Amino acid sequence: MLKATLRSFLAHKGRLLLSALAVVLSVAFVAGSLIFSDTVTRTFDRLFASTSADVTVSPREDLESRIPSGATPTVPASLADRVAEVDGVASTHGDVSVQNITVVDSENESVGPTTGAPTIANDWFVNDRSPVKLTSGHAPRGPKEALLDADTAQNKDVQIGDTLTVLARPGSFKVRVVGIATFTTTNPGAALLYLDTRTAQSELLGRTGVVTSVSVIASPGVGDAALKQRIAAELGTGTYELQTADEEAESAAARLGDFLDVIKYVMLGFAGIAVLVGVFLIVNTLSMLVAQRTRELGLLRALGADRRQVRRSVLTEAALLGLAGSTLGLAAGIGLAAGLIELMGVFGMNLKSTEMVIGWATPVSAYAVGVGVTFLAAYLPARRAAGVSPMAALADAEIAGVGRPLRTRAIVGTVVGVAGAAALVGCVTATRTSSAASLLALGVVLTLVATVIAGPLLVRPVIRVLGAAFPALFGSVGRMSQRNALRNPRRTGATAAALMVGLALVGGMSVASASMSKSFDQQIDNTLGADFVVQNSNFLPFPQEITEKVRATDGAGLVVRQRFTPVAVRLPDGERVETTAAAYESRLDDVAHVSYARGDTAAALAEGHLAMDAGFAKDHGVRIGSRIPVEFPGGRGTELQAAAFTDQDSAEGFGVRGGLYFGFATIQKYVPDGQDSALYVNAAAGTDADELRSGLEKTLDPYPQVQVRDLADYKKLIHDQIAVLLYLVYALLGLAIVIAVLGVVNTLALSVVERTREIGLLRAIGLARRQLRRMIRLESVVIAVFGAVLGLALGLLWGLCVQQVLALQGMTALAIPWTTIVAVVVGSAVVGIVAALLPALRASRMNVLAAIAHE
Repeated sequence: MLKATLRSFLAHKGRLLLSALAVVLSVAFVAGSLIFSDTVTRTFDRLFASTSADVTVSPREDLESRIPSGATPTVPASLADRVAEVDGVASTHGDVSVQNITVVDSENESVGPTTGAPTIANDWFVNDRSPVKLTSGHAPRGPKEALLDADTAQNKDVQIGDTLTVLARPGSFKVRVVGIATFTTTNPGAALLYLDTRTAQSELLGRTGVVTSVSVIASPGVGDAALKQRIAAELGTGTYELQTADEEAESAAARLGDFLDVIKYVMLGFAGIAVLVGVFLIVNTLSMLVAQRTRELGLLRALGADRRQVRRSVLTEAALLGLAGSTLGLAAGIGLAAGLIELMGVFGMNLKSTEMVIGWATPVSAYAVGVGVTFLAAYLPARRAAGVSPMAALADAEIAGVGRPLRTRAIVGTVVGVAGAAALVGCVTATRTSSAASLLALGVVLTLVATVIAGPLLVRPVIRVLGAAFPALFGSVGRMSQRNALRNPRRTGATAAALMVGLALVGGMSVASASMSKSFDQQIDNTLGADFVVQNSNFLPFPQEITEKVRATDGAGLVVRQRFTPVAVRLPDGERVETTAAAYESRLDDVAHVSYARGDTAAALAEGHLAMDAGFAKDHGVRIGSRIPVEFPGGRGTELQAAAFTDQDSAEGFGVRGGLYFGFATIQKYVPDGQDSALYVNAAAGTDADELRSGLEKTLDPYPQVQVRDLADYKKLIHDQIAVLLYLVYALLGLAIVIAVLGVVNTLALSVVERTREIGLLRAIGLARRQLRRMIRLESVVIAVFGAVLGLALGLLWGLCVQQVLALQGMTALAIPWTTIVAVVVGSAVVGIVAALLPALRASRMNVLAAIAHE
């Protein structure tokens, strides 16, 4: 049996090739993501371990926010001297490191990275743990000198002697580049600017006598943990944050993990799609091969092979297919990881492919995915093979079960479908986002499974409709193509299911993204009342200097500032909520449309007052007049009185809950070092809006980090951000389509082999080569469009449910992108034509007499 199995596998290796490609793709994405993430993690672990101080003392920050306030936490510079007195300390240094800056050249072009990595200004202090070394020029010696890292200097064509302008929180200042510093470790992609310590304190922090942290080097023989305990005993607990080198590295790695997770999950998403769609391809291929080998399997049974041996034979072939695909996929994954590492170099992260890490988990995962998926996909075909009767060796018939009634599928599909529909109904009627999202996920899985199970039941009614015009348009060729698609509903359903999965995902996400865009458009229309908004391109705060320049612009009338700050509020129900609050200057009503359930803007912005979302207030028992304890960064706190409740829909995100805001006096009192996040600007009387825009753009030309946006610009910005998610979905669709095309090609190719005698007879009675090719193409088109119709119907259902979940977050508009849907259906027909090219060509080249004599 083993010898027969191996011969059978080698005899059909060409037919299994396309199925192997699906395994290769899925394994490649799994292996590539693991290798890439392991390599980056190991590289940065070494970077953090080699550059971190033994102990770092920094300000304690109890409140975190994804929306920064612009304030830079500091500690007294004298703390370094105090820590130096602790037993076991070899040396200390007060560090200055600031990220909320922009550096521009003489042409007002930013010299920072364009990939989202930060521009960091530091004080120049070199020891054996410094990530850079001076390679040309000299160290900065005064307030007008600076060093720049070599990678940034090369990428932005900056030379020694060039003048740069640094835009920092206290104000802008000019420096001359007097030296170039080269990374001694991996360049994480950031731009580094170095100043002497006193200049860094005064120009970056606004005053001398403070630093952002203190680095401590331990004496020989003193452990980091022990030294941390001694420093904590000297400084007291709760005042400062103390971290050992390992803890600092772990914290930095955790921040890096967010970046790695995005790449890893994207690639695993591709792997998941490849696995899911590949399963249909493998099941279909093996089922057809089993069907075509009915006589062969019957002969084995007649010679004494039992059911278990036949089943084991098919599963062994599947295991061999999985092993071959996994091996090639692992190699492809290594190549994919190498490509990603090279791609990171484009973004400024200089990783080395020679230091690629291939841990034991990578090949284990690769083979587990490849072999496991193939083995599971082969189980049903193996069971069917085991059911072949020895009498099948005497007849030219397909194996038992192909023509079996679909009652079992109907029952199981109905039960699963009803359960999925119930979950989606529960999602639509839920009032809490978490429960709605959970029911949505359950409903999506169950309805997808139900559609796959019941797909063959839908083949005859749907394809009769889709192919109804074929006989009228193409005559007998069209009629035969339609009947060929109807001949085996299981096969047609499985072939179409591969395409259905990808299109269901696209349909659902297209509805969700279109609804999000429309909701944000409505919110912008309903809330933004200013002529223009001045804001950072990545929503970071900007210096006060920019605010002053905007106010002084000719034609600028009312200018209202906005700032953000992380806060923690203790609510009447006892819950402590950490969120981000906004602060506005007076006359907010002149630049924004705010709808109130109780109170008004004047009450909300009065000193000592607070406004919040009405739903949030109701959930936590807040009433007008309630005194709310509010914690601000740096340990500052106060009580604010709830004076207004807003009732307009607003999409929560970025860690923002409750819609909290208050007057500018409050934030200036408790977060005095904060920076403005946005300026709402109205044109002065008699000034045209276009004229004001031109003036603002001219004023802000030296500040490339900020842009002038009007209502249309804001809408485009939101649409572009949502489009990024949609592009990812389209990429997933592209992968699904590639594998689905392989599936259609495989099905048609095997079908051509299966129908060799039939094709020969058709050719013998006068069917022309061109007509034969057309018949196969039409069959392929109707199968592809059938998959598209099922996928889009399912996707539209999912999209409607996703929109209901979004509505709980304030995004209430529903939009269905009919253009996209029509384009997908047309594209599916094209996919069908492309997939049929090779099988149709092969069929048309058959020798008529040989085909008639084929067994």
